[in-house]
Amino acid sequence: MDDLEQAILLASDSPAAAAASPAVRAEALAYCARARDETPPSSLLHLCLYGLASSPHAHVHFWCLQTIHDALLLRRRLALPDDLALLRSSLLSLAVSSNAASPPFLRNKLAQLLALLVRFEYPHVYPSYFLDLIPPSPPLPGPTDMFARVLVSLDDDLLSQDYPRNAEEASDAGRVKDAMRAQCVPQIARHWHEAAVSLRAADPAVAAVALDAARRCISWIDVSLVANDVFVPLLFDIALSPGSVAPLAAAAVGCLSAVAAKRMDARAKVALLRSLMSAQKGFGSPDSGLKMAHLVTAYAVEALECYRKLGSSDADGAAALEMLEEVLPAVFAAAESGDDDEVDSGSVLEFLSGYVSTMKAPTEKQLGHLGQILEVVRMQMSYDPVYRVHLDVLDKIGKEEEDLMAEQRKDLIALFRSICRVAPGATQLFIRGLLVTALSSAEVSVEDVEVALTLFYRLGEIVGEEEIRTGAGLIRELVPMLLSARFSCHTHRLVALVYLDTISRYIKFMQENDQYVPHLLTVFLDERGIHHQNAHVSCHAGYLLMRAIRLLKAKLVPYLDTILQSLQDALVQFTATDWANKDIKFSSSEDGSQIFEAVGLLIGIEEVSPDKQVQCLTALLNPLCQQIESLVMDAKAQGLEESSPRAIGLQQIIVALTMISKGFNERLVMGSRPTLGVMFKKTLDVVLQVLISFPNVKPLRSKIISFLHRMVEILGISVLPCIPIALRQLLVDNEAKDMSEFLYLINQIICKFKSSANALLEDVFPAIASHLSVILSHDAFSNGFASNTEEMRELQELEKRFYAFLLHIATHDLSTVLLTPSCRHYLENIMQLLLITSCSHKEISHRKTCVQTFVNLIKDWCSSSEIEDKLPGFRVFMIEKFATGCCLQSVLDKSFNFRDGISIALFGEIMMAQKVMYERFGENFVVNFVTKLREAHCPPDLAEQYYQKLQGSCIIYVHKALPFLRSEDVYCGNIFTEPGYRGKVP
Repeated sequence: MDDLEQAILLASDSPAAAAASPAVRAEALAYCARARDETPPSSLLHLCLYGLASSPHAHVHFWCLQTIHDALLLRRRLALPDDLALLRSSLLSLAVSSNAASPPFLRNKLAQLLALLVRFEYPHVYPSYFLDLIPPSPPLPGPTDMFARVLVSLDDDLLSQDYPRNAEEASDAGRVKDAMRAQCVPQIARHWHEAAVSLRAADPAVAAVALDAARRCISWIDVSLVANDVFVPLLFDIALSPGSVAPLAAAAVGCLSAVAAKRMDARAKVALLRSLMSAQKGFGSPDSGLKMAHLVTAYAVEALECYRKLGSSDADGAAALEMLEEVLPAVFAAAESGDDDEVDSGSVLEFLSGYVSTMKAPTEKQLGHLGQILEVVRMQMSYDPVYRVHLDVLDKIGKEEEDLMAEQRKDLIALFRSICRVAPGATQLFIRGLLVTALSSAEVSVEDVEVALTLFYRLGEIVGEEEIRTGAGLIRELVPMLLSARFSCHTHRLVALVYLDTISRYIKFMQENDQYVPHLLTVFLDERGIHHQNAHVSCHAGYLLMRAIRLLKAKLVPYLDTILQSLQDALVQFTATDWANKDIKFSSSEDGSQIFEAVGLLIGIEEVSPDKQVQCLTALLNPLCQQIESLVMDAKAQGLEESSPRAIGLQQIIVALTMISKGFNERLVMGSRPTLGVMFKKTLDVVLQVLISFPNVKPLRSKIISFLHRMVEILGISVLPCIPIALRQLLVDNEAKDMSEFLYLINQIICKFKSSANALLEDVFPAIASHLSVILSHDAFSNGFASNTEEMRELQELEKRFYAFLLHIATHDLSTVLLTPSCRHYLENIMQLLLITSCSHKEISHRKTCVQTFVNLIKDWCSSSEIEDKLPGFRVFMIEKFATGCCLQSVLDKSFNFRDGISIALFGEIMMAQKVMYERFGENFVVNFVTKLREAHCPPDLAEQYYQKLQGSCIIYVHKALPFLRSEDVYCGNIFTEPGYRGKVP
């Protein structure tokens, strides 16, 4: 044992181990492991018991107890009865003589081992465990502490239903509880009372442990053993006495809470709750809520549940509601205390939500309670002032606190919504009080203003649009009050953002009440909005102003000059900002460019006179174009790096031009006011010079593509002469992402101009096909990129857009481009790619797109007479390759899922392809396809039926053949539909 003892000390965190080298400690650990794993069970038990009796070291005692525990748990069926008897007597002796001053980790381990023995042996092997362990009267600290720890370990490891248990554990737990209830629970309850009485002053820590053990057992013992005229007053006295230390008071509250939460019949529960209420005068007072938060919350929850079960018409149900309302002041005090250690805010919120849900038409008393609940919501939604500076600058700490509060507020907002629905008038009065208080005090805090505005914002989510528009209730008073509000803490980011959001939430009120439009504009344009000192607030205000202009439109025409004058410095600042500065970070949706969109929308309102539009647009576009020309000239002389301030400046100016154009449409620019079109055409020429000069600066090129999208939309057919120049530059040095952006632009041009884009497409198609043949080669998809990497996602997006590109060509009367001499070289590869994809691509949507492309090509290139076909050999290719591979074999493959909606849509397109092939290819197609059906072992009668229905210009769903053709059992019936049907298979 001496060697083992030395090894244990070296392997543990004892002082001896601190001086040992890592090698020595590793050797000691190995020695202990061998002793534990290789010693026979009986010998190991005797060795450990000897160590417990002879060694003076706590670490050795712990190792021995742990080793016995593990051996008993893993090899209990191998233990001899005599060994277990020896172990039992030794452990009981240790427990009874336990000293409260011994290390807690040792007492816990001894308790855990005794609890395991109880599970295995009580009561059938040894029925006297608890009778032996219950300390004699008067209880001493050491044995009392040990007994409590045994009960706690037994609860944790076996009896508690708070943890998942397997069937064996549940059976053992039931056996132990039944035996304890029959034998010793009354004695144990008396011991708890004696321990609380005698040790509350002498050793409050041990008294607290004893009461904690009692709390754990109350759920399954006879509650009257604790809920009586002797024990309950004692618990209240301990909980409320100023002399009780915090752990002891908390343990007493825990016992009372367990009593209140005891499961029983609703009527019995009402009687129990009534006894608790009568046992303590002032139980429902705010002071009780502060000192016994867990109890008053549990009490309220149980009273509410009784009321729900029994109803208000029942005498006991009415009594439950009366007791509930009597304890509410204590609940509110607990909730408002903000003490997270004492109050379970989740339980409080759950109760309050349940209480509000019981209200239909609140009484005056209940309206008062709802006001107090709103105050609880307000307090719990408020930020901690400690984080005020962090939330203003939004550093890492501030961002974490903001995210945490957003999560915390979810349940609070749900409760607020419930109150709004039950008592909208009371809710509006509450918010009015908050706003009046915030506006009338120069000392009001950031947190109070932010939460008041947040609640007003959330109110706007709940009331209907009609109520906002007409100013129902107090909205007609509150919105004007808010428009004129200037809070003393308006410079803080949180207050400024929620203020602007709240104004925007109620903007429909201004839409119906024109007199408030000037006030609205003032909010957006002064230091509360776009001119706020915080750049994030300023950008957000620009975004909200843009949304306001979209909604109000003509109502803002009288204020055009005022708005433009107020925005002048902000417009200049956007293009002058050093965007290369890494400290400047904005979201992509609110980067400050929205003020240009706002101005564009404002100028583009049709109610603005043509002369005024030209004047304003000239003042807007000319300086930006001059900036571009100046930057391009400098860049040509000094070079242009991708991340240089000059390149980023060009990007921002082009973004500004793009956003301005969003306020205009083709009908206005090219129809009623063509002068505007000329101006945008000149701007396009300036921007194209950037692309021609610097085609390799990819971020800049991406911004130019976005600008081109807008020019295609507003300039219409007049833009086509400019496009070839741009497209040639956009094809320089392309990767997958670049080509994807390029195809997106080409697809827009095709859909917009259709056959008018024929010459343009014929010019660029060879270059497109050449680039894509390299980028989308087979090697690109098999070179080791994981499917979730950015590179693979870019390739997949490019592939998707390429198939859409081919479909657009086939759909918009442009398929003849593929037959021109310059494009014919790529045709065979394209046909093979479409065929392979339509048959076997893992993305069903790609297969569907390719089938649709083939259908349109058949219509364009083939007629009923083969000699009139535009592409010789295409007819044979479709009959022999496509019809067999896609229309038959791909459908018969096990991967084709007839229970999947997308696959059914693909199947509909395949059926449509067969119909079109029959119309254009006639008997040649039918004979070949029916032959392939028979080769696939399709029943002859079904193949003949297919032939007949096809001749009748019907699409046939041949699902009935599938069980014969596929090994999986799929039977969906034989369904005939009208031509062109694409519905779901029943």
